Amino acid sequence: MRKSLKERLAILSDAAKYDASCASSGTAKRDSANGGGLGSTEGSGICHAYAPDGRCISLLKILLTNFCIYDCAYCVNRSSSNVERARFTPEEVVWLTLEFYRRNYIEGLFLSSGIIRSSDHTMEHMVRVVRELRVTHNFRGYIHLKSIPEASAHLIEEAGLYADRLSLNIELPTDSGIARLAPEKRPSHIRRSMGDLRLKIEAAEEPTLRSKTRKRFVPAGQSTQMIVGADGANDATILGTSAQLYGSYGLKRVYYSAFSPIPDSSKNLPLIKPPLMREHRLYQADWLYRFYGFGIEEITATQPGGMLDLNLDPKLAWALGHRADFPVDVNKAERERLLRVPGLGTKTVKAILSARRFRSLRLDDLSRLGVSIKKVQAFVTAEGWTPRRLADRADLSAMFEPPPEQLMLL
Repeated sequence: MRKSLKERLAILSDAAKYDASCASSGTAKRDSANGGGLGSTEGSGICHAYAPDGRCISLLKILLTNFCIYDCAYCVNRSSSNVERARFTPEEVVWLTLEFYRRNYIEGLFLSSGIIRSSDHTMEHMVRVVRELRVTHNFRGYIHLKSIPEASAHLIEEAGLYADRLSLNIELPTDSGIARLAPEKRPSHIRRSMGDLRLKIEAAEEPTLRSKTRKRFVPAGQSTQMIVGADGANDATILGTSAQLYGSYGLKRVYYSAFSPIPDSSKNLPLIKPPLMREHRLYQADWLYRFYGFGIEEITATQPGGMLDLNLDPKLAWALGHRADFPVDVNKAERERLLRVPGLGTKTVKAILSARRFRSLRLDDLSRLGVSIKKVQAFVTAEGWTPRRLADRADLSAMFEPPPEQLMLL
């Protein structure tokens, strides 16, 4: 018996929960109130993800189908899995997106899929969805499309004309891990697709000679996802692969997803899920690399075995291992040194550099700039303040760790 739309929605939205890469930061604003069209990239609704600035992003996050011809050991939707299967037609996905938006449930769509028949066949259906939304229905909300790595270049290029962001999942940090757990996937093809997409994105950013305007092509860039804890790779290897992806392919984000044990899994997979804190630490380390000027080796050298310390924020762990670099004078230190102070973020460092041009800063001045004095006072000197000693590891850990319920929001 054919499943109802509601039943298929329950199956395919649940199947999409394993994909972490669905934040919508970085896209250009499109408002239906100015210039017509349906939807907006800046609206509000039910939260499904968080942008780095804390903005709530509401997305209809589904698979086109959870049928798949591949047999990746770590995937619950692999061909040998006995999960309940379902499939949408492109027209049904279009209808669901529009109806969910009209009810103010969402502000955009995240669409992924298992591979049916072939990569091109699947990608053609996904492109059809986004083309119908943009062209036929003038939908102006956010669209994130999970590209099929083996799909033809012309299909991925057409998808980029309609989607805000495209992502190609690298899945695992090493080629050997992919060969062992996902033998049908070819890492070289994934990287080649990423490189081609980067070239197209960069070409679209250049204004044309005739009109001086830029072509709209994947304005929010491309991203990828890596599974953590499935193949035994340590944190240094994972972060090293991320750094290479950022540098070589200009990715906007690398998402980390803790491996979740699945029914009837391969003996090559671990039996337990890695701690959620490991995923959280990887995101913190990723941020330090991208925005704070830390090298991967610096971040991962604080613990043996290339693993991040689960009990300490990686920035704090680095500071405790380099006590000779502290305290830092907030009135004299350059930006690069201030960014290494635990408790100081990029925005607060910018505010400090601006404020100290007019007066010498005291601790209470830092507080007015939004700095937590409790966190920074052991690491800085200011007008009228010099710390007597650097607090011990246990004291500082208690200062910096957020409550457990906040970990999913950071």
